[in-house]
Amino acid sequence: MRRPGPTPSWPGPPSTARRTRRRPCASCAASPRTTETGAGRRRTDGTTVGERDLILVVDDDVDIARFIKVNLDLEGFEVLMAHDGSTALNLIQEYKPALAVVDWMMPQLDGLELTRRLRADPMTASMPVILLTARGQTADKVIGLQAGADDYLVKPFDTMELVARVRSTLRRNQENREVSPLTGLPGNTRILREITDRARAGTDFAVSHVDIDRFKPVNDVYGFQRGDEFIIALARALHRAVVDVGLPPAFLGHIGGDDFLIVCTPDQLKDLTTNAILAFQGAADALYDPVDAERGYIEVVSRTGEVQQPNLVTLSIGVAVATPESGKFTDPREVISIATEMKKVAKKHNGNYVAVDRRSVVDLS
Repeated sequence: MRRPGPTPSWPGPPSTARRTRRRPCASCAASPRTTETGAGRRRTDGTTVGERDLILVVDDDVDIARFIKVNLDLEGFEVLMAHDGSTALNLIQEYKPALAVVDWMMPQLDGLELTRRLRADPMTASMPVILLTARGQTADKVIGLQAGADDYLVKPFDTMELVARVRSTLRRNQENREVSPLTGLPGNTRILREITDRARAGTDFAVSHVDIDRFKPVNDVYGFQRGDEFIIALARALHRAVVDVGLPPAFLGHIGGDDFLIVCTPDQLKDLTTNAILAFQGAADALYDPVDAERGYIEVVSRTGEVQQPNLVTLSIGVAVATPESGKFTDPREVISIATEMKKVAKKHNGNYVAVDRRSVVDLS
């Protein structure tokens, strides 16, 4: 059971003054690094930076390949061509296209085997593939999709349908890249865009960096699967708190690991963080083994054989507030950096704690 303890200065509910185990701050959201290639400047995550999406067309029929290239060029795409599977693999490794349109029937390495090889390679497994073929039977489509194709287009095809399928496949792939596979919440790219949009709107907004204290001992004692349950519990608690504050809608993103980010109006901040802390505290207690939850700590054996007793998890929340009057935070990474800095301040205090950047001109009392 939790023993009565001091109330955080703001805004966490009463909590036990737990022995705090410090750990390095998880890195905040950052834009993907980019690399220069023969096809233009591209991010290592496969998206373009100020360039057209690069499409690879693979077909042993030169006329069909050129026909597809011309139509995709007209729609604003950048297109590479290959006329056999081996050449396609080399081009994919060198240029990392955003998508491949691949003919099924090719000599030697056909489109089906090419797709299987792409899916088997971790570096290309997520690259979308549209399979192009004259085989129109349902069984053939199933075979292609089971090989790893994202979509299927039967010859002869309409160019409008081809372009529509390319665009929709790229859109789905981008959306999947921006979502955390564990929590289903938007990731770093979407987080940066949300803060940029709020800054451009010219209204006050607050950015909160949320982190679980003493999460590593949970993983060490219970294993990563139980640790994932704690992360999911926090995601649900935060989501419920975000929904409950009403309009204007607050934004919730998952930076990675046990780090989350909330964007809301300053007047929503206190209720949102308080509700999230209460909801997570109850959910987290239920995830501990009963004996650990009852005594209020878990036992961890260090590398030297010393038995340590870190207390139950709490939340540290760092907040940065941006206002048009302050003239700060023109770069979204800057406001995230301030929130992360304040999260480190929160971690210096016992129990659930919210640390707000006092350089703000907004009254948060």
